[in-house]
Amino acid sequence: MTKELKQQYTLKITQANKTQLVVILYEMLLIYLEEAVSAHEKKDRAGFREGIRKARGCLKELMTSLHFEYEPALNLWQLYLYANKELAMADVRNSTQELSHVKMIMIKLHDAYEQISGQDTSGPVMANTQTVYAGLTYGRNSLTENLDGQGGDRGFRV
Repeated sequence: MTKELKQQYTLKITQANKTQLVVILYEMLLIYLEEAVSAHEKKDRAGFREGIRKARGCLKELMTSLHFEYEPALNLWQLYLYANKELAMADVRNSTQELSHVKMIMIKLHDAYEQISGQDTSGPVMANTQTVYAGLTYGRNSLTENLDGQGGDRGFRV
């Protein structure tokens, strides 16, 4: 993931509600799968394994965020276990075939959660974060971001 993309996701995460955080995790997982496939095409075994490791990290976060008091959680758990198994097999076999299975499942889940996120009217999970204002300023075709509230009152509150 490029530095710019990391910054974009950091900003998204600070402003996201619970459902949007799940969508972001799916997006990141898909990006890491693409990175693994790209590394495999370049015969970069270390990059391939790193992409899979990061994708599994996103998957682990999705698994730990499930609320089993709701009915769909068990079905999602089983899909995540299958995806985790496929990622492990891809790593062991040095194969991208399993990654395509995982990608297909995650795209469908991402799309479903993206639709649901439009209905979620709850506020951002993170509070007390900086406000970022972005727009074109005096530079020709350059985007400048200004941060508001950079004082010492940021962070956790007790």
